Amino acid sequence: MHYRSIPDLAETLQNNLHRLPREVDLVVGLPGGGILAANLLCLILNLPMSDLDSFLAGRSFSLGRTKLDPGGVPPRPRRIVVIGDTAPDGASLQAARDRLTAMAPEVEAIFVLAYGPQEALPGADLVFETVPDPCIFQWSFMQHEILERACVDIDGVLCLDPTQEQNDDGAAYLEFLATARPLYRPARRIGMLVTSRLEKYRRETEDWLAARGIRHDRLVMLDLPSQAERIRLGAHGSFKAEVYRQSDAPLFIESENRQARRIAALSGKPVLCLETHRLITPAMLAAEAPVPAGTPATVRLLKRMIRDLIGPRGVDALKRRLVR
Repeated sequence: MHYRSIPDLAETLQNNLHRLPREVDLVVGLPGGGILAANLLCLILNLPMSDLDSFLAGRSFSLGRTKLDPGGVPPRPRRIVVIGDTAPDGASLQAARDRLTAMAPEVEAIFVLAYGPQEALPGADLVFETVPDPCIFQWSFMQHEILERACVDIDGVLCLDPTQEQNDDGAAYLEFLATARPLYRPARRIGMLVTSRLEKYRRETEDWLAARGIRHDRLVMLDLPSQAERIRLGAHGSFKAEVYRQSDAPLFIESENRQARRIAALSGKPVLCLETHRLITPAMLAAEAPVPAGTPATVRLLKRMIRDLIGPRGVDALKRRLVR
């Protein structure tokens, strides 16, 4: 499983500017994440931007004022970059190319994907970064089909966390449960909601979910008598991790970084942390763990680092030099 954030996307675009033609008149975004990619790319290149429908309809688009903007009515673009965030099989990109060719044959278009499962895809002139499936994006994770099999936290994900004053396990908390402000809105049915809310608040929680049209298969809550007991046991992360570990869910979406790392460590499975917008995996946690000097693990780590730095041929040359 792979994850790309909005800063990752900006970096990918920046690192691939050299692959684009020097003379480009316009950046055109494809529906969905392509609009975000086009927005970032046009700012980096200091170019105007449009979406595909607007461009084909001949509608004007706002240039804004840039250092390169001469003012007046801009000429009809002759060379454009058409960009999408991803296309698993390239079909949507090819359809957009066919449509553009039929309606504006005089325009030279370079079709780009920010991310693709392979370097060559139908309809794509360039794939900036190869990322195997499944890949989840910060700008569309609540639309991804993986939601239907995932474990998802509630507070900090579907709604804002309660304030300290609201979190009193009493009247203020009941008011919060009824009026909590929505945060991320899922476009799909969620496989399992896993929350540290107490079981005694199930009805209030289900009422809030139903009122906002949030569909789910299961709601798993912490079966303890009080907030004080939950705090005493420190059961937040361990409870979620155990539910996740015993399920067949491929992903847990958690709001808080400390809990996300604990859930990943205890479950042995990946966790998407919305506080940092990073995918936390057991392998990542193991790599971050300090390794005692002089141990076999340290030696293996150093060898791997050297191999990554100088390559297999460099390692062979180094070995020959040491033998001499």
